Amino acid sequence: MKKLFFAIIVFVLFSSLNPANKKQWVSLFDGKSLNGWKVGDNAKTFFIEDGAIVANGNVAHLFYDGPVQNHSFKNFEFKADVMTKPGSNSGIYFHTVYQQSSWPQKGYEAQVNNSQGDWRRTGSLYAIQDVREVHVKDDEWFTEYIKVEGKHITIKINDKTVVDYNEPENAERPKGMEGRLLSSGTFALQGHDPGSKVYFKNIKVKVLPD
Repeated sequence: MKKLFFAIIVFVLFSSLNPANKKQWVSLFDGKSLNGWKVGDNAKTFFIEDGAIVANGNVAHLFYDGPVQNHSFKNFEFKADVMTKPGSNSGIYFHTVYQQSSWPQKGYEAQVNNSQGDWRRTGSLYAIQDVREVHVKDDEWFTEYIKVEGKHITIKINDKTVVDYNEPENAERPKGMEGRLLSSGTFALQGHDPGSKVYFKNIKVKVLPD
């Protein structure tokens, strides 16, 4: 009996240390608070409603600042359930870093926009590889998925690949977009304007090997 108990303890400890176990989906949002997230100016733009993070208000960005991977991700899979109200615009930034105000200068943005005036639609790798087609509807939940592995970025909407992008070596960006490059960093949700209301829930990440 003692040998069996010892074997179970060893197995549990080994499993907890096994790198393969890092390749699991981990939640970044507890469904009830903004614990683990940080916002600068216009903090009231973000609030919790019916178990989701809502972005609705003046320009602001909510950055993941929690303990998972010490909020620094290089290779990963990310997914979130998203719902837009008509005329709304938002985005999911990755490989970014906290800013007190304005639009994030570091990293890429995966667009969230089904019907707002900007022609770049949901799933666009904003201003890098854009999507013109509307793949999902307002007032309906959909899943937005982002994968970064090496120099390769994949974005899917409800399991449909809409972006398949390889960042070129020594990529050059125009003025104002110099930081749109792969490196490492955290995630951020965008509050675009008072006329936009977007919901996010089931926000999860799977860390991939570097």
